Amino acid sequence: MTKIVFLDRDTIGHAVTISRPSFPHEWVEYGKTPESEVTERIRDADIVITNKAPVREASIKAAPKLKMIAVAATGYDVIDLAFAKERGIVVSNVRGYAVNTVPEHTFALIFALRRSIVGFREDVIAGEWQRANQFCFFNHPIRDLANSTIGIFGGGTLGRSVARIAEALGMKVMFAGRKGASEVAQGYTPFETVLEEADIISLHMPLKPETRDLIGIEEFRKMKKHPLIINTARGGLVNEADLVTALNEGLIAGAGFDVLTREPPAADNPLLTVLDRPNVILTPHVAWASDEAMQALWAQVIGHVENFEKGTPSNVL
Repeated sequence: MTKIVFLDRDTIGHAVTISRPSFPHEWVEYGKTPESEVTERIRDADIVITNKAPVREASIKAAPKLKMIAVAATGYDVIDLAFAKERGIVVSNVRGYAVNTVPEHTFALIFALRRSIVGFREDVIAGEWQRANQFCFFNHPIRDLANSTIGIFGGGTLGRSVARIAEALGMKVMFAGRKGASEVAQGYTPFETVLEEADIISLHMPLKPETRDLIGIEEFRKMKKHPLIINTARGGLVNEADLVTALNEGLIAGAGFDVLTREPPAADNPLLTVLDRPNVILTPHVAWASDEAMQALWAQVIGHVENFEKGTPSNVL
């Protein structure tokens, strides 16, 4: 009987129905699996499901029956993909499930920062309204999105979805070309031009060696319009220490981040020092995690497992 081991069920919200494959199987589920315990837990598995628990070469070597790894996420950096391929193990990921939830979270951050929602809320709690002696007060900047420019880094499904929302709000959209490219594809704007002209910069691209620290202090100093920086993609795309420097020097208007280089954050993460500022919002990597999106994600995971069992694997990496 096929043995399926799900290594980190707690990474999927508990409102989600965790359906199981229709074919006969043994199901073993763990809430969390530390990296040190992966090898033992998958030793006799035929199929492994993981979101963030890493499945590296040593663990794969110790699992002679392993035939498939189903990644309950789009990113697959937790898998030693090259070695899995060498062993003939199918690795499938999920795609397209976040087409609504990530863009909506992106704009939740944009609206909150562009209109200073956090700052005004804190002021009201602190009694500023009561002391204002008039019907309103103006402690923070309020800017419309209409007629502003958003620079989108990443032209995939999520970037395009963000662009559609932006256009509906009357914004000008620019897709950034590759950093350092001498030419840009049709429909894209040179990287440097986007840095100079965008009122808002939103990141929607994977973390690769060539995109790590895509935006650092050199790029911040080129941002003539002091934009908001929004990152709902991957930690590491923006140099976090340089981001704090940019905030301190007024090079940017604010930052809305859902991802960090290390999650949960290390105690020395520089962003933790600025969380009390009204122009900084950090959410705990939940842009992807609407109930609807997580249920769609899980449907894909089980679909890939079913398809593999039928001999027609899907979303193979």
